[in-house]
Amino acid sequence: MSIRPDTRAWIELDLDALRANFDTIRRVVGPRVGVIAMVKGDGYGLGATRVVRALEPLEPWGYGVGSAEEGAALRALGVQRPILVFCPLPTSADAAIAAEARLTPALSDLDSLDRWTEAVARVPGGGEFHVEVDTGMGRCGFDWRETSRWADAVRRRAGAGLRWTGVFTHFHSADAPDRTAAMRQWERFQDALAQLPVSREDLLVHASNSAAALRFPEFSADAVRPGIYLYGGEPAPGVKPGEIPAPRPVVSLRARLLLVRQVAPGTTVGYGGTYVARRWERWGTLGIGYADGVRRTLSHRAAALVRGKRVRFLGRISMGLTVVDLTDVPEAEVGDVATLIGRDGDAEITVDEVAAHAQAISYEILTGLSPALPRIEGERGES
Repeated sequence: MSIRPDTRAWIELDLDALRANFDTIRRVVGPRVGVIAMVKGDGYGLGATRVVRALEPLEPWGYGVGSAEEGAALRALGVQRPILVFCPLPTSADAAIAAEARLTPALSDLDSLDRWTEAVARVPGGGEFHVEVDTGMGRCGFDWRETSRWADAVRRRAGAGLRWTGVFTHFHSADAPDRTAAMRQWERFQDALAQLPVSREDLLVHASNSAAALRFPEFSADAVRPGIYLYGGEPAPGVKPGEIPAPRPVVSLRARLLLVRQVAPGTTVGYGGTYVARRWERWGTLGIGYADGVRRTLSHRAAALVRGKRVRFLGRISMGLTVVDLTDVPEAEVGDVATLIGRDGDAEITVDEVAAHAQAISYEILTGLSPALPRIEGERGES
């Protein structure tokens, strides 16, 4: 897909960078550790289909999704690798979709296991499941303190047609400078593993997200589950520079200048007239706004790049328009491309910078980009 001259805004995806980030994860954890690429949230907003197609040649162990529907869509593409559903399957209908698509759910309670048992009984070959152990995240999972009680119940329900093939936990503070919380959770997880009434060799053991995989390779176990790092976000922005290899940027967000004009001192811009020109200024209107995923909280805080120069946002961001200050870029003209995330010449705006200005995290910025924006793979204008 190429960019037409009248395209007002779009996203460029560097899939070589995505693959390079995957390779970095694999290099850090070692060749014996499987990599479960997290592609939930439609591939963190990039499009799960294109992410999986880009990663398939690298032979990940499998993929992680957030719902049975997401997993079934990957199966429909022809994906044969394991697909883990990390959010609970709340109904029998969800379980049926997962069973038909040969997905592997993460189970957090015995009721879910019973629903899964009924679902896999209706499909040839039965099914598998992984057990989540809650060591402090609190969202899902069996309580690590009660392992001796629930583990026996899980084992009794498993059988030839219902295979218990994995166990995992999730770190809540692997991105914190202090590793105490992660170590505490790891110790709790080890305590739970020691009480399981099944052989450790029969289970895939995994715990590490992007931050843990890169900071604590000793926690890698049998597999790791990178997410944000694959997509170019810093997984632990609070740690010391250089402690984690910097990811290669994957996403660039561009928009065109639709209007350029001179304004007199005292001219206001945006809802509420929150910015007032202090002198004769040159303003540019970009064809992008909060309906496209440019958060309104970026008003007055963030910037774009035009002709390699940083230009600040003026006034409040509108649904489909954003105004920038072009006073110091006199050569800018209608049709020029502005960069809201990405590189222009020697200047760069990272997704983490945007997240900081928006008082958000990079995950929110990427997944919040509108599906209506064209996604362009490769260099600007190339398909």
